[in-house]
Amino acid sequence: MRIFDFSDSGFDAAFDAFLSEARGSPADVDAAVAAVIEAVRTEGLSAVLRFSRDFDRVELSEQTLRVTAEELAAGAGQCPADVRAALAFAAARIRAYHQRQRPLDTWFTDEVGVQLGWRWTPLDAVGVYVPGGRAAYPSTVLMNAIPAVVAGVGRIAMVTPPGRLAPAVMAAAVEAGVSEIWRIGGAQAVAALAHGAGPIRRVDKIVGPGNAYVTAAKRKVYGQVGIDSLAGPSEIVVVADGGNDPAWIAADLLSQAEHDPDAQSILITDNVGFANAVAAEVERQLGVLATGVDASASWRDHGAIVIAPLGESPSIVDRIAPEHVEFAVENPDSLADRVRHAGAIFLGRYAPEAIGDYVAGSNHVLPTSRAARFSSGLSTMDFMKRTSMVKCDATSFAALAGATETLATAEGLPAHARSVSIRRNPQG
Repeated sequence: MRIFDFSDSGFDAAFDAFLSEARGSPADVDAAVAAVIEAVRTEGLSAVLRFSRDFDRVELSEQTLRVTAEELAAGAGQCPADVRAALAFAAARIRAYHQRQRPLDTWFTDEVGVQLGWRWTPLDAVGVYVPGGRAAYPSTVLMNAIPAVVAGVGRIAMVTPPGRLAPAVMAAAVEAGVSEIWRIGGAQAVAALAHGAGPIRRVDKIVGPGNAYVTAAKRKVYGQVGIDSLAGPSEIVVVADGGNDPAWIAADLLSQAEHDPDAQSILITDNVGFANAVAAEVERQLGVLATGVDASASWRDHGAIVIAPLGESPSIVDRIAPEHVEFAVENPDSLADRVRHAGAIFLGRYAPEAIGDYVAGSNHVLPTSRAARFSSGLSTMDFMKRTSMVKCDATSFAALAGATETLATAEGLPAHARSVSIRRNPQG
């Protein structure tokens, strides 16, 4: 963990260098991923089954590739009752939040009589990747699938690495309304969703997080299909004053550090004594945290404390452009209103980021690696397309025709110009 003082003359250079350090940059995987994708594209199902055997050490067949309805029901039934209840509670809140995001079709007539507008239509098919490595992630199922269902997507295909499917993941699939589940993971799963493989039909968009191979595969197939984003390691910034319990803030920092050794947690505070208390509390909690090995590596290698006036925190947050930022201060709105670049903002001492991960209702699929500068979290609109609409009658056409013909001619596109002039002068 490193400490930066905003008042130091070298703060800007030192902090920018810190933010530029690579996190989660594995050895080059692009060549390996390209080979997998090409094999699945040309060989189809046989390549998928071969890679599952080689990479996952699982022998699958066309008959055992898909999770049956009976397996799904039985697995979901094994999920503890309290977990099922929590999933239902979370799903209802996520559904309600994303229903409010549904965009409206618009149709209007302008001053010259041209009718203009746009309409929204859902994607036909979406693939949802659910990781199966470090832990089971039923929340990933809810956050990725429910917005697609709300948008009206007709088919949702879920893929997850082979092995024992966690009952909570199956219960989440049932809660979200996902019934098509395939036992495949890695780059071969992304390739199968993008190109189709045997019984796995291609989709229009792939969403959901994964490891370096999954991320590289999503990057490679983009253009053949849409993708949500290229997910990097988790991030949190906590802006806190001395009025907080240091143990609370330490827990918030570790809530992201435990995800991955490459995750990043940053505290911004104006109180040196409080900063020291938080740092001590982080060390204490690391000693009893079951995920302490990963969290310790994250805090040691990528964690930081910034000592700065709270009034400077919005500009520092914008410089980081984090996935998550908490404002655990007396008047959080006044600071948060000045932030332009963050995936999600949590306001007040009782709004820890973990609430957003599960049950607040907002989506936890958020931009990482400073991508909040130019992108947003997953939403209902990510599963819909907007189509422009234009309608002219003879009168409104006449109001637009002259300028259209002039610009087409200026661009050296005579057929464009003629498609207008032929209507203005039918005998010409």
